[in-house]
Amino acid sequence: MKATIKTQGRQYTVQEGDVLFVNRYPETSDGDTVTLRNILAVGDGADCRFGNPTVEGASVKARILENKRGRKVVVFKKKRRKGYRRKQGHRQELSVIKIESIEA
Repeated sequence: MKATIKTQGRQYTVQEGDVLFVNRYPETSDGDTVTLRNILAVGDGADCRFGNPTVEGASVKARILENKRGRKVVVFKKKRRKGYRRKQGHRQELSVIKIESIEA
């Protein structure tokens, strides 16, 4: 069974056993279980249900495998011949989750 979920401002189509990298869930640690309730579509083939905007009573349970930080992104600005240079780095906080079950 597949489900289209909306979490952390992004949409993913998942099935049981999938591993995703999403923005970090606040106040969680490794091994915690998260229940996602924003389910946009659920099912396979002809028995697929679509929500308006979400499917009532559907949920997806996911386990947090680890909380980590993504790779570093360097933001560099320069204006030639003006002596203007700015360098800034950023590392996104991520959660690695595994989809445990989909309940329709």
